[in-house]
Amino acid sequence: MPALELAQESGRILRWLKTEGDQVAKGEPLIEIETDKVTVEVEAPGDGVLAGIRATEGQDVPVGETVAYLLAAGEAVPEPTVTPAAAPVAKATALAKAAPEAPGARPETRRPLASPKGRRIARESNVDLRTITGSGPQGAVLASDLAATSDDAPELGATWRRMAERTTQTWQTTPHFFLLREVDASGLVSWRQSLLSRPGYERTTYTDLLVKLLAEILRRHPRANASWQNGRLVPSEQIGIGIAVAIEEGLVVPVVHAPDRLELDEIAARRIELVQAARAGTLRPEDVHGGTFTISNLGMYGVDAFLAIVNAGQSGILSVGRIADRVIPVDGQPAVRPMVTLGLSCDHRVLDGARGAALLDAIASLVEEPPELRT
Repeated sequence: MPALELAQESGRILRWLKTEGDQVAKGEPLIEIETDKVTVEVEAPGDGVLAGIRATEGQDVPVGETVAYLLAAGEAVPEPTVTPAAAPVAKATALAKAAPEAPGARPETRRPLASPKGRRIARESNVDLRTITGSGPQGAVLASDLAATSDDAPELGATWRRMAERTTQTWQTTPHFFLLREVDASGLVSWRQSLLSRPGYERTTYTDLLVKLLAEILRRHPRANASWQNGRLVPSEQIGIGIAVAIEEGLVVPVVHAPDRLELDEIAARRIELVQAARAGTLRPEDVHGGTFTISNLGMYGVDAFLAIVNAGQSGILSVGRIADRVIPVDGQPAVRPMVTLGLSCDHRVLDGARGAALLDAIASLVEEPPELRT
């Protein structure tokens, strides 16, 4: 079982893509594995015969434990009493990700797109995904599309279960500190409106703008771009901003890497790519690693304000409510302005009250007056 992400303890085998005795070539997909963050197809690391499969579909396997052997000509599967470390199999190795099937084996067919949960339900219900019209991104089949084919409620998948475990662990082990601030979003609204008419910026969202602004803030405040590890503060060499994405299977946080070095249209394109991959269940391990701070935006659900749980290994998370018109005093007179409530949840070991307040003040200042609108 390969380690596909940091702190991964085990992986669940969703499906074997080859069977015992199949001849496989390097790069062919062998097995589909699910962790708490991603679902990936693991490739054959070399040519050989798949043999000695030790783990069944649906089984959780600890990282590093042998799940099968890839044998060269003349090699054999070790006896059960022989440990993998002592096994005389030169090419018996952990398996890892994707490519087409070997020529001459079976006619090549493209697997239909489906969410991990949808794929599992279809397999358990003996439903051919090719007969289902998917409602997900790019026609991906979701669990809801298969509701009529199964009378039993499916069990929670690994994504939800491990999300629950991680948030519980983080809440119990990370000393949280919370701040709220109502901010005039007129500048942010004007900035987005000025971009939407420009080619390449038509799908720019407020989240994209906030990723850009937060990247600038983290560059100015390197203390916030750090984490608490083994009793000490560990600065990060690169900025990585996670974007909380709600999917059918739970919550995932793909990461926009080095947004301080990206143009706004590049940030928007990357965000679109990550969200589509998250909803299709095709995020790669590198897509969810390296986050130092997270943005969680629930404004599209009509939420005015909320406070989020800090992701493990990060210094904080910025929660964003909806932008709504409110009456506020302007120069001593009542005026209507688009307002947004920003919440900041901090790991108090990294950012204490004063540092957290300074960070939120810096974020609010850029939201109220984005650099791009200054003359």
